[in-house]
Amino acid sequence: MSNLFILRNYAQKVPSTIPSSILFSSSSKSLTIYDSFPKSIFHFLVLPRVQSGSSIDIADLESLKTLFARDKEEAKIILNALNEDAQGVKREIEQEMQTRYGFKWPIWIGFHGAPSMHHLHLHVISSDLCSERLKNKKHYNSFHPKLGFFLHIDDVLSWFDSEPSYYREMVKLDQKAFEKLLKEDLVCWKCEAPMKNIPTLKAHLQEEWNETSKREKRRAERKRKQEKQLPETADDSTSEFERAEKKVKLDS
Repeated sequence: MSNLFILRNYAQKVPSTIPSSILFSSSSKSLTIYDSFPKSIFHFLVLPRVQSGSSIDIADLESLKTLFARDKEEAKIILNALNEDAQGVKREIEQEMQTRYGFKWPIWIGFHGAPSMHHLHLHVISSDLCSERLKNKKHYNSFHPKLGFFLHIDDVLSWFDSEPSYYREMVKLDQKAFEKLLKEDLVCWKCEAPMKNIPTLKAHLQEEWNETSKREKRRAERKRKQEKQLPETADDSTSEFERAEKKVKLDS
């Protein structure tokens, strides 16, 4: 099946019929799949499911733009439901981060301004952007958190509470304007240092990640050592003399 329609196909399936190698989780409103070409250590897609009896059909869910072309309140309900499920995915990723690496780092949740696949999907992606699948400027700029092509879910949801004129302007989602953003120069999203090419950028991002990992592991180790001493020093029933005696033993 063409990649253009594979997400649309998943959205219409019963979750139990989707292989576990593809499906991460599901709810009555959405399903979450592993991104086939992850651009970070953790990268998932949350897709709205087609609801029987709903006035929103598969064509309305082609993209943010087609969804916004429908009733404003209906669009808000769908996006809030997607966000709720995406937040659950985020919590699961954070638990895995803690288990596997011993610390958590930022996770972004958002849409691409000009999606390339024919079904609305919300990205839940870790901010390391360390992946062999990140191969070109378009890949990187599409997830740069400050460039504007990646639309953070909180920003999109804020449009609903804005002035009507601002909402109408934002939901136009000018595809040509978004496509231009993909051609912007390469800049590290963390330190804003300019990068001459993708290999240089990827090496820089990997170095950033390695340094973050080392720093957080040292911090976690210090915390563990402090927690080991807490039961011996924080017991109010222990006399001042006993606490002082224990401290001498610890220091010796």
